[in-house]
Amino acid sequence: MTIAPQRIVTLHYVLSDQHGSVLDDSRVRQQPLEYLHGHGNIMAGLERSLEGQESGAQLSVTLMPAEAYGLRDEALVREVGRHAFPVEDIAPGMRFQTPGDDGPEIVTVLEVRDDAVVVDTNHPLAGETLCYRLEVLEVRDATRAELAKGHPLPPGTDPGEVEDKKMP
Repeated sequence: MTIAPQRIVTLHYVLSDQHGSVLDDSRVRQQPLEYLHGHGNIMAGLERSLEGQESGAQLSVTLMPAEAYGLRDEALVREVGRHAFPVEDIAPGMRFQTPGDDGPEIVTVLEVRDDAVVVDTNHPLAGETLCYRLEVLEVRDATRAELAKGHPLPPGTDPGEVEDKKMP
């Protein structure tokens, strides 16, 4: 079975930056990635590269910043009041989750001043070229419940009264 929309894909990956430093490895975490293909659950560039692949396929994919987490936007570096932080000991490099216009976002502390903190709300990997080594472990049809939810459901999950049959 090939990777196509409405199918659940399970894969292992190693994510590295353009210099070869490993940023994430699903095998080390012993947790493969599982996603519903064609529903925007992973980066569009990865989906395009995986389209048509089968179980057992191994491939390398390089995503330029615009295809990954976007280009850095210096307008997303801003100063906020120190009172906005839940801890007293704030230091450059610390990251916090805050509410954003499109949901939660991660801010990275760049500088701490007496009364303010300079933060960067760019994604930590914005501006980075990302290199993936992928191994497709399994491809299967999504269940009706998974299609209704828009993502894979854990094994044994009771999807409610939704019948758990494959889509025709």
